Amino acid sequence: MTTPSKSLFKVSLVAVSVAAASSAYSAGFALNDHSATASGKALAGVAASNEDISASFWNPALFVNAKETTVYVSGAYVMPSMDVTVNSASDAATNSLGSDTNNDSVDSTLVPSIYFAKPISDKTVVGMSLNVPFGLSGDYGDEWSGRFHATETGIQDIALSFALAHRLNNWVSIGASVQLHQADVVLGSQVGVASASSTEGNGYIEADATGYGYSFGIALEPREGTRIGLGYRSEVDFDFKGDVKYTNVAVINGSSTLTPGYDLINTSVSDSITFPSVLTLSVEQDLTSKLVIGFTAIRTGWGAMDELRIDFDSDQPDSVLTFGFEDQWMYSAGLTYAYSDKLTLRTGVAMDNSPVTDEYRSARTPDGDRKWISVGATYDFNDMTSATFAFTHVMIEDVSVSRDGTGEDASRGKLDADYESSANVVSLAMNMAF
Repeated sequence: MTTPSKSLFKVSLVAVSVAAASSAYSAGFALNDHSATASGKALAGVAASNEDISASFWNPALFVNAKETTVYVSGAYVMPSMDVTVNSASDAATNSLGSDTNNDSVDSTLVPSIYFAKPISDKTVVGMSLNVPFGLSGDYGDEWSGRFHATETGIQDIALSFALAHRLNNWVSIGASVQLHQADVVLGSQVGVASASSTEGNGYIEADATGYGYSFGIALEPREGTRIGLGYRSEVDFDFKGDVKYTNVAVINGSSTLTPGYDLINTSVSDSITFPSVLTLSVEQDLTSKLVIGFTAIRTGWGAMDELRIDFDSDQPDSVLTFGFEDQWMYSAGLTYAYSDKLTLRTGVAMDNSPVTDEYRSARTPDGDRKWISVGATYDFNDMTSATFAFTHVMIEDVSVSRDGTGEDASRGKLDADYESSANVVSLAMNMAF
């Protein structure tokens, strides 16, 4: 007989094989759809929720919501749209690359989440979860006018967590977890100049790293119907190692025709990056026996990410992209209504502020502030099994990328482009107790 933990492991392998994400959903490249239950109310009250174990991503103390052995499986299908209008662009030699439009640079993607909880006493629960906390995916192609700044960008962070939650008394619960993170980075761009076909090549970097993190949280119910939750997920340090491969790059007498003074050769690369911490504060209040209102504030420590600096194990100079990210907050409010014994309805709104500043916005981080509108529902088939649905529409601020071709862009050239983006997200989940 297959145990729930073995089933979770098998599903985890499938999830890892398909996990990827688009930046069109959450500000920066954080992903916030780890629970169809939470998504239906735009994460309102999530760190204080008593609904199910999926809220444990934001507050591990909420694994105490499991009264029996429980598995919660959630998937979010992200359908982004991004229209890019290049007003002007030129390469490092000031050759004009013209202007164009690109509306096919982001693809629809599945983002999975899996939770497993097992009570080991009346007050203590052990839990496991698999999530994709951060992700970014975009491919402009090799022909667009901004190709010397970016062609393909991919970042994926998969986290496997092991948690312990304990109910201290009737109104206080605490929890903590340790996490193993596996991250991958893909960066592609054209290199050289566009004056002749023989002098424009392609550079492609792939790198990966393992990191470790932790989380802790507390959940309070100081009086019946009033719930308060606080959860913290730590920064995660990664030391990426990988390779760069070039195509269509000619080398004559030991010197690249694209970059005189040093060779563009296939070699090893490295970089150190810190993914940000996440602090979540939530409040839920039962207004009636059927209606609950919730509020959440999430602070992401984006300031920990100062730059992307690729160090080549050759005489090539470092490739640098300054992020200039700022710590930012997301705010949400939502309602949960028990329509009947079997059907629960949800709705919520959120404001998700971008960490990207106008000065440092780039073709790899064309990010803007977001507004969410969410609806959702849960249907209880019986006391052991329920299904949850959520739909979120994400409205993204129109932004512009303006790079002047100096400093770290000296080898990339100039780019002036406008971005219009939005996203629709459909989430489905099953909650099963044994």
